[in-house]
Amino acid sequence: MVDAGRGYALWLFDAGLACCAVECAAALSRAGGAAVAPDQPGRVRSNVLIVAGTVTDKLAPLVLQAYERVPGPRFVLSFGACSNSGGPYWDSYCVTKGVDQIIPVDVYVPGCPPRPEALLHGLDVLAQRCLAGGGRD
Repeated sequence: MVDAGRGYALWLFDAGLACCAVECAAALSRAGGAAVAPDQPGRVRSNVLIVAGTVTDKLAPLVLQAYERVPGPRFVLSFGACSNSGGPYWDSYCVTKGVDQIIPVDVYVPGCPPRPEALLHGLDVLAQRCLAGGGRD
């Protein structure tokens, strides 16, 4: 019963890596939502991973690990130009050219920084996919 209910709710886990994380947290607090932190070591209850900020090559394995710990059905929202494509740092030797090089992304929210309304629209798109029964796993 609980697993059936989880399929219709979005539980957010914000992987804040840079300045977009502040914007993401502000947008979520304005909307009345909150990011869900792991309640026990090694266990994550969320089904939406929000990657906000610059993903460096050194952080890439940790982002992959966070994605793998999210139970299915899971969704990924890439928030901001840096997580989408590397942003203004795209030509740096240590910046991953988008989080989609590491994990599959369901929704991209563009901008530097994206507006709060853009995040809410991205979450609405994910909610529609959730209701339609879509998911990666």
